[in-house]
Amino acid sequence: MEENKIKTAENIVIIGGSAGSLDIILKIVPALHQHLNAAIILVLHRKSSSDTILVDLLSVKTKLIVKEAEEKESIVAGCIYIAPADYHLLIEKDRTFSLDVSEKVNYSRPSIDVTFESASEVYGSHLTGILLSGANADGTDGLEAIKQHNGICIAQEPSTAEVAYMPQYAIDHLAIDHILTAEQITDYINSLV
Repeated sequence: MEENKIKTAENIVIIGGSAGSLDIILKIVPALHQHLNAAIILVLHRKSSSDTILVDLLSVKTKLIVKEAEEKESIVAGCIYIAPADYHLLIEKDRTFSLDVSEKVNYSRPSIDVTFESASEVYGSHLTGILLSGANADGTDGLEAIKQHNGICIAQEPSTAEVAYMPQYAIDHLAIDHILTAEQITDYINSLV
């Protein structure tokens, strides 16, 4: 039986961030291995806009495919997906994306919590949630859902975050599996090759 060339991701890593998180993402993305056995999903608080600046910025820094997630798109290993501005990004049971324009959560759309929570139900122990720099509590409830489904929870080392509130809040309220610097986060993701 011939295998489909497109490999649906068995493992996913969702990275959530807000204020100050772009700097660490710009350190992580260029250092990622080209043959990751995982999909990377970035859920960043950003201004409502239909531009592709973030996709363009990251695309020139990696050989991995970088694209904005689209409705009903299958989640494929070796790709970096970016949650579109002004949409919640959900993961469906058939391992596709769904976009939602319901109310903001933690003053944000996309909300990190929404993506973490929906992905935890689908990927369980094959999901890693990473929370980066930011100025609100978005992401902590989602990490708790990941923990309840046996996934891995990582927070950026607050002393290395431009805005420490978001990772520190998660650390203060949950039993985080790993508290890591940018380099350590990169090493962890690359270990999924």
